[in-house]
Amino acid sequence: MGLSPKLMAPSAFLIVLALLSVPTNARNNSIEDDGFISVFISSKGLGFVKDLLLHKAVSSLTPIELKPIEKIVKIPLVGQVDILLSDITIQSVGVGTSYVSSGDAGVVIVASGGTANMTMNWRYSYDTWLFPISDKGAATVLVEGMAMELTLALKDQNGTLSLSLIDWGCFVKDIFVKLDGGATWFYQGLVDAFKEQIATAVEESVSKRIREGIIKLDSLLQSVPKEIPIDHVAALNVTFVKDPVSSNSSIDFEINGLFTAKKNVPAPNNYHKEHRVPISCTGPPKMIEISLDENVFNSATSVYFKAHFMNWVVDKMPDKSLLNTDGWKYIVPQLYSQYPNDVVNLNISVSSQPVLKIADDKVDTTIYSDMIIDVLDSGEVIQVACISLVINATGSVHISKNNLTGSFGLTGFTMSLKWSNIGDLEMHQVQAAMSTVIDTVILPYLNLHLEKGFPLPVLPGFTLENTEIVCKSSQVMVCSDVVHTGEYDLYKLLSLPLWVNMLSI
Repeated sequence: MGLSPKLMAPSAFLIVLALLSVPTNARNNSIEDDGFISVFISSKGLGFVKDLLLHKAVSSLTPIELKPIEKIVKIPLVGQVDILLSDITIQSVGVGTSYVSSGDAGVVIVASGGTANMTMNWRYSYDTWLFPISDKGAATVLVEGMAMELTLALKDQNGTLSLSLIDWGCFVKDIFVKLDGGATWFYQGLVDAFKEQIATAVEESVSKRIREGIIKLDSLLQSVPKEIPIDHVAALNVTFVKDPVSSNSSIDFEINGLFTAKKNVPAPNNYHKEHRVPISCTGPPKMIEISLDENVFNSATSVYFKAHFMNWVVDKMPDKSLLNTDGWKYIVPQLYSQYPNDVVNLNISVSSQPVLKIADDKVDTTIYSDMIIDVLDSGEVIQVACISLVINATGSVHISKNNLTGSFGLTGFTMSLKWSNIGDLEMHQVQAAMSTVIDTVILPYLNLHLEKGFPLPVLPGFTLENTEIVCKSSQVMVCSDVVHTGEYDLYKLLSLPLWVNMLSI
């Protein structure tokens, strides 16, 4: 229901509609049009969203002020009486039951059995043959059997969601009036004359705000950024690639999901969605399922590799002996003999984009890198040798709050001498030193960044709980329940940039 901030705050109730109102006849897209991240909201998830946000919507619904109503009524034995109802205000609202059903035209949402408590002031006047008579006072009104019904559609429009209202209405079954003061004849006259008008005023006011609120929410959805900034290097493309698809009990959203580069770094554009064998979690049903294709992670490694983010100089490490030529005395004797007791830096650069392969319960990768041994001699940096490394690592995927994180461990490596300015190196002597560098420098550096992870498409103010992760068939599936942390006021949340709120969690 489209409501202004005074009525069932669009920040709460309308977002329920946005999640629930998707057309059931969404178009069929080719594989190439599919997103690399899909978000599936189950019936359990829809029930959670509906119950939570309807509760918050009701709490923010009131007060609602209605227009004054005036009418001249003919009362037996009294004559014509001019009656004015003013300061008509809905003070509180209660919701009975609600349900959602899908159809060819869209999704129908019905809330029924609602009640509303109203207050108002009344005033009447009429003329007698002697003098005019008037009176005034207050009244309370109980509205019962209030029902609201809407039919909506949510579609992809150039990468954002567009919400449209197909049909809507608000209906009041009955009202009960309690007067504070006034003559006995006036009570029945007021009820007979104004019952229908009060009901109509409530219906029209709510219906009007339905239309206004849907327009506001559609504008809000159109303004949602199409990417989530990760850091100064990369962002996550979250444009929608097709209309959401719904059944009677679930909704499936498809978003692009690939990493893109910031600044002037070329973005990966050669990824095509391949057919994947569907995978599922094995535990109890969860509220949401988020599926990430293998190419999501490979687009990330492409962006960071092209941004030269995989190059660094090691001048600190746990085994400090390798940062002085003295520590290389028995590994590469000629290094120490030519540069005795000089500082050593290890200049490491990844030579090609790491490619991740997601298999059963693991993630495999091979990292091709070069390590140049630099000697700082009399203030001059001298490159003495370059060793090529092929590192095989296996990792796992984790959840930290709403971020997808990971870590890798060494499974094996090979090495070769690429070039040397100090003669041949005995590579079997160097192997132990390289193992130390990989275990204490390269992989910890990699895991330090992977611990930060990147945000999954979960609204701020909500946290994943009871999460299960499945890695299989080139996909990562995250199945989780969701809890509301209460850290964000929904009205304020949706009036701020969405991804700024996400990144602040």
